[in-house]
Amino acid sequence: MSSVHLKNIVKRFGSFTAVHPTDLEIPEGHFVTLLGPSGCGKTTNLRMIAGLLDPTEGEILIGGRRVNEVPIHKRNLGIVFQNYALFPHKTVAQNVAFGLHYRDVPKSEIPGKVAAALELVQLPDVGERYPKALSGGQQQRIALARAIVTEPDVLLLDEPLSALDANLREDMRVELKRIQDKIGVTTVFVTHDQSEALAMSDKIVVMSAGRVEQMGTPEEVYNTPASEFVANFLGASNILDATCRDVSGGTAQLEAPLFGAFGVPAAKAGGVSPGPARMVLRAEKLLIQPPGTTAEGQVQAEARIETVDYQGQTVRYFLRVGDTQLQAINMIDERPFEEGAAVTAGFRPQDCAALPVEAPR
Repeated sequence: MSSVHLKNIVKRFGSFTAVHPTDLEIPEGHFVTLLGPSGCGKTTNLRMIAGLLDPTEGEILIGGRRVNEVPIHKRNLGIVFQNYALFPHKTVAQNVAFGLHYRDVPKSEIPGKVAAALELVQLPDVGERYPKALSGGQQQRIALARAIVTEPDVLLLDEPLSALDANLREDMRVELKRIQDKIGVTTVFVTHDQSEALAMSDKIVVMSAGRVEQMGTPEEVYNTPASEFVANFLGASNILDATCRDVSGGTAQLEAPLFGAFGVPAAKAGGVSPGPARMVLRAEKLLIQPPGTTAEGQVQAEARIETVDYQGQTVRYFLRVGDTQLQAINMIDERPFEEGAAVTAGFRPQDCAALPVEAPR
C-alpha cells in the first residue's frame, strides 16, 4: 500500500492543456474518486499515474518514489478498465493468474493466490469457465480479482461500473468498496457518476476543464461546495443572487430577493465577505408544503408548481417563486402536488451555503 502524490502535474497535447497545474496527494489506504464530466482531465490523471501517459511537467510519486521514468509494468499497480480487458481465449483462472507469471511468483504458489482472489470477489467456483460464459457483473469481478491478486501498491479503476445496468451497478459499488476496505489498498477511482462517488469515496476530487475544483469528503463537497460548478455537478442546486450584509459571530448574514434576510453558518460561507454573493440551496432542502403553512425556523415564500417529475419515492418539482424558477426534490407521503398548485416553499437557513461571486476565467 502506498500514497500517490501528483506534484504540480501538467499535461498538454500540442497547444491544448488537458491538465492544468495540479498538486494532489492521495493518502495511503484511501479510496479517492476523481469526479467530473467528460473532458475534465480525470482519466488523463489516472493514465499518468499508471504510466500510460507521460506528464508534460511535474512529478508523480508513489510511496515517496518518483516514477516518471518507471514503465507501467514496474510500478506495481492494479488496473481495471471500463471494458475489463479479459482474455477471451483464457479461462478465468488463467486470466487472474496472468500478472503473477511476470512477477517471479513461484508456480507452486499461483493456484493458491488465484483461489484466494476468486474467494475475495465471491466467485470461487468459476475458475475453469471462460469470460464469455459469465455475466457482466461476474466479468467485472474477475477483472478486479486479476488486478488485486498481485498485491498492488495502488489500485486504479477507470469507470469499471459504467457498462453495467443500473441495479447491478448499485450492487457492485457496494461490493467494490467492501473489497477495498478488506484489503486496504490505496485506490484511485475515475467516474462521472456522482452517486458512485458519494457512496464509495473517502475523498472526492471534483474536476472541471483540467483543474481541481475541490477535494474533500463526500459530505464536505456536497454540503459545502467550493464553487458553483461543484454545487451544480453534485446534485441539483438552486443558485441565486444574494447580498452578504455581515460576517460575524459564526454567521454570514445574507439577503436574497426571494426570501429576505437570514443567517448562514460561516463554515458554509467560505470566502464570502460583505457585498454581492451567491446563495446555494440544494433541491432536497427546499421543502414544499400546502399554501399558508408556517414552520418555525424556516425561511418561506409563496410559490406555484409548474412541472411535476414523479420519481417513485421522491418527486422533483419545478416551481415559480416570483419571476424565478426553482427546483425541489421531496419525499412523497401520499401523493405529489399537482401542476399549477399554489404552495409554500421553505428551507432552514443552516441548510444553505454561500459563495463569493466568481470572476470569469
